[in-house]
Amino acid sequence: MMDKLNYKHLHYFWTVARTGSVTQAAEQLGISMQTISGQVSKLEQQLGCALFRQQGRGLALTEAGRVALGYADNIFMLGEALGEALADAQLDQVIRLAAGVSDVLPKRIASHLLQPALQMGRKLRLSCGEGDFDELLGELGRHRLDLILADRPVASSEQQLFQSWQLLRCPVLLYASPGLARQYGAGFPASLDQAPLLLPSRDNVLRRQLEHWFEAQRLRPDVVGEFDDGALMETFARQGLGLFPSPALPDIAQNLPGLELVGCLDGVWEHYYAVASRRKLQHPALQAILQAWN
Repeated sequence: MMDKLNYKHLHYFWTVARTGSVTQAAEQLGISMQTISGQVSKLEQQLGCALFRQQGRGLALTEAGRVALGYADNIFMLGEALGEALADAQLDQVIRLAAGVSDVLPKRIASHLLQPALQMGRKLRLSCGEGDFDELLGELGRHRLDLILADRPVASSEQQLFQSWQLLRCPVLLYASPGLARQYGAGFPASLDQAPLLLPSRDNVLRRQLEHWFEAQRLRPDVVGEFDDGALMETFARQGLGLFPSPALPDIAQNLPGLELVGCLDGVWEHYYAVASRRKLQHPALQAILQAWN
């Protein structure tokens, strides 16, 4: 088993690799060339492989050196970021919340769910990104996120590391451009048989509910489009391509310019969840969100 890594030796290696020579690294660090060469040699002995090879009058990284440099870049750039974060004069006055939003979540829903954190009465610095649920879960596990907003809870196999809470349940409505809304609104829901329909992609939780609903109603709509992005689906619906499903926020009027209500899909609900690492359950912004929605 390798002894504990000496980060001073690693820092000398990193500086040589970035400057391109022992001479320039010595000038940058303000120490002798002999000291740097000796410390890098000790690192190579500890790792059991050469990190540099002679190339003319200079040095070039070996393959092992290139791999080590990648890790060293991450280590020391994180160290620099840590120093900058701790040097922030407002550190004790600002709560930081890194939220990941599943890419299937409507943006207005995500904003609505985060409102309690924004209204805590304390200054909040929000960092908000979007992505695939599994990718976001990986970021959560690496502690780069404080919480995820998603349309599904965490799988049972992940429950030792993460916890899920249902925040909101919304009925699902069908909308369309004015012409299609008039055409298919009459006689709803029987009118939906062979109606042009825009649906979320097949890995979406809502998609499976919709398919079960249509099957139960003995309806066979014409699926003319499938979308990963709900905002893009809404855009095509506004252009008259087809009808599309949209969750209705409770107590908040729908604001879908250029679209009209076709009908409500009784029994179809969208569920929205917060997912967090069990190590961050006491985060004040997470607590504010959970208290507001539960």
